Amino acid sequence: MNDFDALLVQVLGQAGALGIPVSGRIDPHVRVNRRAVTRFGCCIRREAGFQIELSARLLEADERACLQTLAHEALHTCPDCRNHGEVWKTYAAAMNAAYGYAIARTAACGELGVPDQRPARYLVVCRSCGAGFPRARASALVLHPERYRCRCGGRLERRDGTTPQKEGAFNEKNKKGTL
Repeated sequence: MNDFDALLVQVLGQAGALGIPVSGRIDPHVRVNRRAVTRFGCCIRREAGFQIELSARLLEADERACLQTLAHEALHTCPDCRNHGEVWKTYAAAMNAAYGYAIARTAACGELGVPDQRPARYLVVCRSCGAGFPRARASALVLHPERYRCRCGGRLERRDGTTPQKEGAFNEKNKKGTL
């Protein structure tokens, strides 16, 4: 199990060695978010400084994936780096070059060696090659797979046995309509 707090100290030392102006007001305790499914980390600005939060999915991940994610979030504490703008990209490139990270705006599960555990309520499948396209929401693809084609050119169909509803439609489960 990874010790996020110790890894944060390591990342802050690496950034400091490169002269990257990370904030000195980062809470030294990294919070573990057990509900985060679609993100690996988050940098939250608070009155007292910054709080870095990592997904519980990284607790068992490779240490390198944790270091890279912590570095990504720590860079958000630098001046003019709350977004993924040019200054943030410059610092990320410096960390990548010096330490072999692959810090980017987003990272896929496979890139970090973390299993994809996002919930998929719907599954659209290619009739020709069998490729599956899991979806958590009732998107246009889920609602009308006949309008789309697979990369191989095959027709798509929904195979999960569910009947999706458009967002805002009457929901039988909670007996109320939403707008």
